[in-house]
Amino acid sequence: MMVAMDSKVTDALDALRELGTPAKIRDLAERGYGPKSPPPVNSHIHLPPNFSAFDSVEQAVSLAAEQRIGVLGVSNYYDYEVYGDFVEQARSRGIFPLFGLEIISMQVELRDAGIKVNDPGNPGKTYLCGKAITQFDRMSPEAARLLATIRKNDSERMATMTGRMGDAFRSRGFDAGVDESAVVEMIVTRHNSTRSTVYLQERHISQAFQESLFQRVSPEKRVAYLSEVCGTAIKVANPNDHVAVQNELRSHLMKAGKVAFVEEQFLSFDEARRLVLELGGIPSYPVLADGASPICQFEADADGLIRELRSRGVHAAEWIPVRNSTHVLEEYVPKMRAAGLAVTAGTEHNTLDLIPFDPAAKDGPLPASIRAIFWEGACVAAAHQFLTLHGECGYVDRDGRPNADYDSADTRIRQLAKIGAAVIQRYFDTCQATSSVR
Repeated sequence: MMVAMDSKVTDALDALRELGTPAKIRDLAERGYGPKSPPPVNSHIHLPPNFSAFDSVEQAVSLAAEQRIGVLGVSNYYDYEVYGDFVEQARSRGIFPLFGLEIISMQVELRDAGIKVNDPGNPGKTYLCGKAITQFDRMSPEAARLLATIRKNDSERMATMTGRMGDAFRSRGFDAGVDESAVVEMIVTRHNSTRSTVYLQERHISQAFQESLFQRVSPEKRVAYLSEVCGTAIKVANPNDHVAVQNELRSHLMKAGKVAFVEEQFLSFDEARRLVLELGGIPSYPVLADGASPICQFEADADGLIRELRSRGVHAAEWIPVRNSTHVLEEYVPKMRAAGLAVTAGTEHNTLDLIPFDPAAKDGPLPASIRAIFWEGACVAAAHQFLTLHGECGYVDRDGRPNADYDSADTRIRQLAKIGAAVIQRYFDTCQATSSVR
């Protein structure tokens, strides 16, 4: 049985499909049709009801427009109904939408060997992204099954973790009045979300307890109280810093070995990859690199990481450059592109900090050569999204194999990037024409 979604999502996909036939877009691409000067692009943000910096989809897209972002990709966990609102807002502001997702999986053999992948605290735990998904409006039975498994496992874990957090506070004489329902209600109230679309994350739970604490404990007493609850001396420079307090709650109560921790149940990496493909997308590996210190063993050198990704059938990678030094980006990103991986970049915006939308390294602006690779990767994703909406093979096929119509990985990326640039420009022109008619 297929799973239907909000009609706005279907309408959004139809509008992208109607930008032209693949033959017409290919013809435009061969004639060099595309943005004369590539706009800033951000291929990865989270939107509410995921934990994010934004109160609403409208706020996120408005800020992106103010900062002249031309292509914006959303990569939410486990529910995609908000994508209808996202594309509606993006279209009204002339921003090209990329649809993505993020999944947490486990590689058991790496866990058992103690090898960390792209999570610095948990061996084997592996984040995987899906870029340019197009089948979330009507999911296949297998996609629906895998997604239902994730949702069930995650919901049970979050409910138990919330209960244990409450127990930790009550053991120190403080009833925070927070349970799973209260956390969901906090999200619904803040974002005007539908309850059925809310799937809790650890950050949501820590936020709910932090807000309860701030309501009931005066600033001068908060650090001492937190130290009591967490069982260790807490060092928070500003007792009114809600983000810092949330981070302390997560670190000292919710992580592995702490009193509120609950063991996670994950899809295998192969199942996560299968879900991306069932949803019509491109499996893409989000690189942490020197976002961890030391760098996780799986990512310890660029050549080794590339080999590992290829062996797992992953032909794309994504960076959140604000975590990384320019030196590391210049070491890894060109090697990935030379090895035939399409590479994108974003900001996540998965904390309450409203950082700029245009991705930058943690020590300064991106070099032009790196920015060009990220633009190319976004164009490849745009091409895949467009072609698969027309029933054609995009960057990879439904089994994750690179499109066999091209004689090399480099040719594949270059040609699809040209198609994607034409799709994006066609979208810009259509939005401008619609706006002028208004």
